[in-house]
Formats: sequence, structure tokens, C-alpha cells
Amino acid sequence: MSADRDMDLEMQYDRIYRYCYFKLHSREAAEDITQETFLRFLGSGSYQSMGKALRYLYTIARNLCIDEARKQIRRGESKAGTDAEGQDMDSYEAECQEGGGMEERLVTVLAIREALLELEEEERELILLRYVNEVPVDVIGKIYGISRFSVYRRTKEALKCLREKLGEEDFV
Repeated sequence: MSADRDMDLEMQYDRIYRYCYFKLHSREAAEDITQETFLRFLGSGSYQSMGKALRYLYTIARNLCIDEARKQIRRGESKAGTDAEGQDMDSYEAECQEGGGMEERLVTVLAIREALLELEEEERELILLRYVNEVPVDVIGKIYGISRFSVYRRTKEALKCLREKLGEEDFV
């Protein structure tokens, strides 16, 4: 593999982890799922075609996250993972206080987070894929099995809902 391809995989590893964490709200589960995603991906030999690779990576990660969420439900664990989230927010809040003057950023993050939790699962996932992980529209369409137009329309609707939720909080 070339250095460019290695760099792309490293970047995608971080993005897949973020995607898994967003879906599972657990660092440990996200780390495990991300590692399993890349083991399966690299074991399949699909890394040679990076164009299709991104879709394949997210498909593997999405399916593994669904399986893990089902396991959590069977074990009676909360899908929200409040303990892990609380720890993450506590550490983030501490960083903000150390940095000084970042309280507004923390309030912004919390407001967006709460608004995202009020959205439907698919809306949250679309926003994460498109705007956080910067997945191209055509790849998202292939992941969901829908047209580019549908991705644009659904993303626009999700953003509208998010803006409305943030507006209710007098945040806009």
C-alpha cells in the first residue's frame, strides 16, 4: 500500500470510530466495533478500490453497530450509555474550564447534542455521515440504497428539524 492510502485508512479509522461511538455511546464498544470493521474490511481485500471502500467500510460498521445494539438490549443495557457519556462530558467540561472562556462552547455542544437526540435515528445518522464524517452524498445513497436526490432531500429535512429543535432552546 502507498503512503497516501495508509493515510486515508488512518483518517477513515477515526471517522468510523466516531460513527460507531455516535451510534453506541460507548467508548469500549466503539473501539471494538471499529477494530472489527477494519479487520473484516482488510481481510476482504476491498482496500484496493478506495472508491467502493468507503461504502463498504460504513456498511460493515453499520451492521456491526446494529448487532451490538441488539446485544445491549438483550443484556438490558441502556443504549444511551449515560455513564460513558457522562464521563466524556465531565472531561470535556474540565478541559473547557482549564482553557478558560470556553463555557459558551460547552453550552453549544450540549444544546446541539440534546437537539440531535430528539431527532429520528436516520436523521441523526445522515447528519453525522454528511457533516461530521464528510461522507460524499453518492456514498451515503449507496449505503441506504437511495438516490442522491433522496439523500439531499432527507438531509435538508434533518437539518430543518435540527434547526427547529435548536430554535426551541433559544439557541439560534
